[in-house]
Amino acid sequence: MHGFANPKRFLSLARWLTPLLLVSGLVVTGAALIWGLYFVPPDRLMGETVRILFIHVPAAWLGMGGWTAIAISSLVFLVWKHPLASLAARAAAVPGMVFTAICLVTGSIWGRPTWGTWWVWDGRLTSMLVLLFLYFGYIALSQAVSREGGSSKIPAIFGLVGAINIPIINRSVVWWNSLHQPPSITMGKSAIDATFMIPLMIAVVGFSLIFGGIVLARMRTLLAEVQAEARLRRKALG
Repeated sequence: MHGFANPKRFLSLARWLTPLLLVSGLVVTGAALIWGLYFVPPDRLMGETVRILFIHVPAAWLGMGGWTAIAISSLVFLVWKHPLASLAARAAAVPGMVFTAICLVTGSIWGRPTWGTWWVWDGRLTSMLVLLFLYFGYIALSQAVSREGGSSKIPAIFGLVGAINIPIINRSVVWWNSLHQPPSITMGKSAIDATFMIPLMIAVVGFSLIFGGIVLARMRTLLAEVQAEARLRRKALG
C-alpha cells in the first residue's frame, strides 16, 4: 500500500483504472437495470413497485460504504500518515453523499405506495438522514480546512466519529420497532428470491464500479489541485 502512496505511482495506476471502472460500471449497471426493470416479474406483494429495489438497495449500500471508506482512510491518515489517505476520504465524500440522497429519495418513492406516506421517523430512515447530514458536514469541514490551511486531522477525526452511525443504520431495523422491512440479506442466507437477487447483485457490482471510478477521478483532481498550489507557493517564495 505504501508503494501507491507515491503520487506518480498512484497516477500511473489511476490513469487507466479510472476509465476502466467507469465504463465497465456503466455497462454492468445498464444491463442489471434493464434486466430488473423490464424482465423481472412483479412481486406477489409489492407488485411493480419492487423494481425500485434495483436502485434503492445499491444506493443504500454505497451510501454506507462511502462513509466506511472515509473512516478507513481517516484512520490510515491519522495512524500511518499515508500521503493520499486524506485525499481518498475527501474523494469518497461527494459520491457517498449522492448515493445517500438517492437512497432517501427512492426510499420515499417506494414508501408512498407501501406505507401510505412519503416519510416516517423510522429508525432506519432517520439514521440514513443523519448520514446525509454527516456528509454535508464532512464536505464543508474538509473544504474549509483546505481553503483556510487548517489541520487535516480535524476532518479525519470527524470521519471516524461519524462512523458510529454506520452500525446504527445496519441494526436499526433489529433494535427498534420499524416500518422498514427487516434485513433481507444476512450472513449465509437471503430472504430475496433468486429472480430478484441475481440482477440486484449485478446492480450492486455495477454501481460499486462506478463509485470506484468516480473516487479515483476525484482523487486525481484533488491531487492535481494540491500539486498546483504547491508549485504556486514555491514560485511565490522564490
